[in-house]
Amino acid sequence: MCYATPIFSQQGSISEALAGFLRDTSELLDGEPPDATHLLPEYDFIIIGAGTAGCVLSNRLTEVEQFKVLLLEAGGSEQFYMDIPVLATLLQFTDANWNYFTEPQKGGCRGMRAGRCAWPRGKVIGGSSVLHSMMHTRGNRKDYDRWAANGNPGWNYQSILKYFKKSENMQIPELARDRRYHSTKGEMSLTYPNWRTPLSDAFLKAGVELGGKIVDYNGEKQIGYSIIQFTMNNGSRMSASKAFLHPLKHRTNLHIAKNAMVTRILIDPWTKRAHGVEFNKNGKKYVISARREIILSAGAINSPQLLMISGIGPKEHLNEKNITTIVDLPVGFNLQDHWALGGLTFVINTTDSIRSERIATWDNIVEYFSHHTGPLSAPSGTEALAFIDTKNPTDDNGYPDLELLFVGGSLVSQPTYKQAFAIDENIFDQVYGPIKDKDTWMVFPMLLLPESKGRILLKNKNPYSKPIIYANYFSDGGHDQEVILYGIRKVIELSKTRAFQKFGSKLHDVPLPNCAHHVFNSDEYWYCAMRTITNTIYHHCCTNKMGPKNDPDAVVDPRLRVYGVRGLRVVDASIMPHVPAAHTNAPTMMVAEKAADMIKEDWGILSP
Repeated sequence: MCYATPIFSQQGSISEALAGFLRDTSELLDGEPPDATHLLPEYDFIIIGAGTAGCVLSNRLTEVEQFKVLLLEAGGSEQFYMDIPVLATLLQFTDANWNYFTEPQKGGCRGMRAGRCAWPRGKVIGGSSVLHSMMHTRGNRKDYDRWAANGNPGWNYQSILKYFKKSENMQIPELARDRRYHSTKGEMSLTYPNWRTPLSDAFLKAGVELGGKIVDYNGEKQIGYSIIQFTMNNGSRMSASKAFLHPLKHRTNLHIAKNAMVTRILIDPWTKRAHGVEFNKNGKKYVISARREIILSAGAINSPQLLMISGIGPKEHLNEKNITTIVDLPVGFNLQDHWALGGLTFVINTTDSIRSERIATWDNIVEYFSHHTGPLSAPSGTEALAFIDTKNPTDDNGYPDLELLFVGGSLVSQPTYKQAFAIDENIFDQVYGPIKDKDTWMVFPMLLLPESKGRILLKNKNPYSKPIIYANYFSDGGHDQEVILYGIRKVIELSKTRAFQKFGSKLHDVPLPNCAHHVFNSDEYWYCAMRTITNTIYHHCCTNKMGPKNDPDAVVDPRLRVYGVRGLRVVDASIMPHVPAAHTNAPTMMVAEKAADMIKEDWGILSP
């Protein structure tokens, strides 16, 4: 410890840092509503899942004093270290992750361990908003106009914009002035990062050098380049729990049951009414009734799983699993996601990138806990993005089908990245071993409007068994790979600009071993590469599709009520008909905000 004194003295005293640490910890632990010690036999509403949607719903429904609400969460409380932005990727290795993996497939994930892509999902109060990289993007107006055009009235962009704004507390002054598209009155704080590498500025300058524009992608138009808007406050993560549940700790009409694993939704097979839930907590089985509704907000994987276990789903599949079908619906189909080529890496000749050994220093730790600034406040290295319409690249009012997600480091910047992304160790060492000590940057060329679709199935009727996930990447016949290829070519073009050559940027050209029979940098090589290092961006959705009654693929109606069952709604990303051109946390908040108003309307609290 002889070295500690001079390091700490550079940026503040040990006591100052410790005081900040204890203050942050106590605020987090004291802010979250407690685990209910006494549960009632009946509530007006039972919400299953305390992720983003569940947190928003709990807040809005308990505004009505006569509504008694029970929020059930399979995971436990947030922990103080989950607030530190740079640790986002490491949180996948905690109990807060459901730790899902896809089934092996021909189309993608070939270079992942056992051919399976990792699909982390939040098992914690706050859900995946506690694990994700805090990026806040709403999508494009055409996403929601498309939802409405498919038979879902009230979901067009002009109708739902107010719900995006309702949650938002925009803290970026130049954006907050645009009152048409932003609000400063909501619970969810949005900021630029307190710390980022100079490489992110190079990314923006490179985009402008090639004719692009700097935009507010959550404003009127999305096409262009931007520093990312993050769900952060004062350099720390702002999860859905912190935003929407922490203010409710004194609201007596909300009870929260943590570590409560729901095993079944109880539905009367004759009346087709959902009337209660069954769950296990601390080794004890509970059965609790709902006077008005059960709201399923367990996410795009767990929600279809629980519906099917409860007898709502495709009859043939349920019969195979020895489950009595109550309502035959296409639950688990229409699975959509955003994915990209991972590991598109550029080596630089300066020391301007993020590297773990330069982040985890005493002075950086002191700076973070004293001031919430410095490298620990960087959200896992993601810093900037670009939205591109590959069909009409010069149309600044286009519909983006490609996102370039810029990272101020790469797979070699942090030793656990290869585990987090489930990359095969031999492939990783062979390709990235030669640059493991280098400074680098990376871009994920991410597909936004995929045509490939997957499916969620049950392994069996045991709710503790993980469901079977068929991602079906690149199963569409060619469209999806062409969009990603366009992105690869665009990133390489950006790397050659003056802005990036200032850092000596050079494409890392050690080929993937299973793709080495193709000429490096040929189209065929990149097709092979994107099927090998296939990175999901964790935007799983659409498995309980919203649609009109005449839509054979629909599970819920436009008011999110499950077809054929009374007293049961689904409110989460699984109801999306199509994945929007967005990171799905913001659209999920919007869905929950709108759902809360619809529920109040249906129970006579608000006028339609």
